[in-house]
Amino acid sequence: MGFQQSAHEAVVYRQGSGRSVLLVGVYVHDLIITGAEGDRVEAFKAQMKKEFDMSDLGLLYFYLDVEVRQDANGIALRQTHYAKRILELDGMTGCNLSHTPMEERLKLSRDSMAEEVDSTHYQRLIGSLRYLAVKRILRYVAGILDYGLHYGRAPNIARFIGNYDSDLAGDVDTSKSTTGTLFFIGGCLVSWQSLKQKVGALSSCEAEYIATTTIATEALWLWRMLAELLGRNVDVVVLKVDNKSALSLAQLAH
Repeated sequence: MGFQQSAHEAVVYRQGSGRSVLLVGVYVHDLIITGAEGDRVEAFKAQMKKEFDMSDLGLLYFYLDVEVRQDANGIALRQTHYAKRILELDGMTGCNLSHTPMEERLKLSRDSMAEEVDSTHYQRLIGSLRYLAVKRILRYVAGILDYGLHYGRAPNIARFIGNYDSDLAGDVDTSKSTTGTLFFIGGCLVSWQSLKQKVGALSSCEAEYIATTTIATEALWLWRMLAELLGRNVDVVVLKVDNKSALSLAQLAH
């Protein structure tokens, strides 16, 4: 049908250019279709139905446990029902709420002396949360059931900003640091991650420099993918770096 697979995101396919562009996201046998021209979208769906046994579920409202709400003001994403299922799994529906997911400055170690828990049940919770599952996190989840992300109509995609932060030797077992990144397009959060650095940093400057490398790599990927989806170049990504030593080191390396 003349689609081209994205060079930067394997599950995204693009057809056409400008306002006539049609984008399709594929996950196994489910498709998300978007485009500025409704007639083009309908024509694509009709063509697909001729080739495959497919169902048209209409406007996107649920996908991969993400609830989607669309109105005149934009698109909102949240996971209220999924979060409720996690709480029900651990019998914590109606629990006391926490305003933060973990205790401040909490350091966890593999050599914990805490009371042992049911490993099977614990692993089920980890599978649901995909992060370290503890009751405080569940109490935090209970307090943010209706939280989500909102994407307003026609955001200014020229405002592409990346933020990051890192600690120093935060992992008490390996002494490795952790990097956290956030990317905003037009003031809307589009990408975020928290990951342990692969090498040990000997100073806060090194930890921040490694984090700067991480956010720069992700920024390049996002910039290239956005340019590919839009069919044109986009403005450079502004990276917010708050460590003068890391900035000086980056300039020296450049």
